[in-house]
Amino acid sequence: MTKITRINPPVLPMMEKKRVAAYARVSVDYDKNLESLYTQIRYYNSLIQKNFKWEFAGVYTDEGISGTSTAKREGFKSMISDALKGKIDLIVTKSVSRFARNTVDSLTTVRKLKEKRIEIYFEKENIWTLDSKGELLITIMSSLAQEESRSISENCTWGIRKRFEEGKVRMSYGSFLGYEKDDDGNIVINEREAKIVQYIYSRFLQGLTPGAIARELEANEIKNVRGQVKWYGSTIKSMLQNEKYTGNAILQKTYSTDFLSKKRKVNNGEIPKFYVENSHPSIITQEQYDLVQSEFKKRGNLKNKNISTSVFANKVICGDCGSVYTTKTWHSTSKYKRIIWQCNNKYKNKVKCSTPHFREEELKEISVDAINGLIKDKDSIIESCNFVINQVLKTEELKAKEEPLTIEVDKLSKELNQLVASNATTIQNQADYDEKYNNLYSTYSSALDGLKSLQSTIQDKTIRQSKIKQFLNGLKAQDEIITEFSSDVFLSLIDIIKVYLKDDIKVVFKNEYMV
Repeated sequence: MTKITRINPPVLPMMEKKRVAAYARVSVDYDKNLESLYTQIRYYNSLIQKNFKWEFAGVYTDEGISGTSTAKREGFKSMISDALKGKIDLIVTKSVSRFARNTVDSLTTVRKLKEKRIEIYFEKENIWTLDSKGELLITIMSSLAQEESRSISENCTWGIRKRFEEGKVRMSYGSFLGYEKDDDGNIVINEREAKIVQYIYSRFLQGLTPGAIARELEANEIKNVRGQVKWYGSTIKSMLQNEKYTGNAILQKTYSTDFLSKKRKVNNGEIPKFYVENSHPSIITQEQYDLVQSEFKKRGNLKNKNISTSVFANKVICGDCGSVYTTKTWHSTSKYKRIIWQCNNKYKNKVKCSTPHFREEELKEISVDAINGLIKDKDSIIESCNFVINQVLKTEELKAKEEPLTIEVDKLSKELNQLVASNATTIQNQADYDEKYNNLYSTYSSALDGLKSLQSTIQDKTIRQSKIKQFLNGLKAQDEIITEFSSDVFLSLIDIIKVYLKDDIKVVFKNEYMV
């Protein structure tokens, strides 16, 4: 008979304390009437430390952050990280909704902790996650919390969109240069910052790139909206493309795709956009804004754009291939080193461009000669420009046609919508309906095309007027022949220098006059 003898005495398990942490969160947006974060911390400190079976492992907190996703909650992420590192055995929190309002986030975290035998206790619902009923209850409660979050989000979205429909403009004053809020909550101009905005628009129209303007502002120690002497080209570009500086506003440019991810998407017609005119004081004119957008478009069409800070960047164009001239360094490692301007595509095409290269001093000489020729004929050119503005580019008659055509397009659009609605609710002969619809749509489409064409012509003439007026301001300021190159004079008068051969160079001025 087999005999089994135990050779070591039984070891009684020691009573080990559980390391217990608490999680507290207060959302500033929605929980103003709930207990303060301080009160929660004090409560959990007392709760954990008075239980002799528990060892206090800390209270982790997040303040002013929505519970919809755990992604931005640093306190929460730190607690989970510590738990997975073996520093916490039990987490105590007020309720499922305090922990997460997103079912997926909640269950993922609970299961991750369960794998390590780490438990969560939800006081309000009396749920222990290592209990057999825990996960089912968690799923139900998280789903309810998620629906509550959806309802809150939809109510907020409805309120925001209602304000948009009513034309109520909101600004993030902390990151929007040029405006501030007065004591009554109205949008007013910050005069100091407005001068910076006007300077940025002016320098861009003179020919500087957003990056060059940023560097110029830093060199002059101009402070940004946050009071720092640091500027970025992307910030300048955003300001130059923001219609709010005209006193008008496009509302709902972006929208939130869903209440969980909070990701925003550019509104390409999925939901209504609203254009509010004269919603607040303007810092720049609509003409200036349109001129800037036109300049962006023109620069965008240039081949191989140059990011150099030189005044000649993107101003010298190859007559053969249309590419811009850029700087090249010759003999960079020798005493013969020199920097020249050359077509950027000169050797990149199958047929080499025949256009010559230039030293920067040569470009300056070409510019000075062209500008002096302009100054000599100043009176005649001013007279010609005024004639073009007042006769060739006048828009009064076109604008008089715009209003009735707009009314006609709106009328046809309403008739078209009524026809479609009628067909959806009333039984009709579909052949007759199709014929009516096609005829009406054809009339509407033709009227709309006519309106768009008219508006495009008005805008084009207005932009050309503005460019010529700016040119005139620069020309009128030059009373005498210039003896040396001036960047400001160059930028105010010359649009581009188009190079064909060494003795065939066309200087195009901003009034479209070419020499």
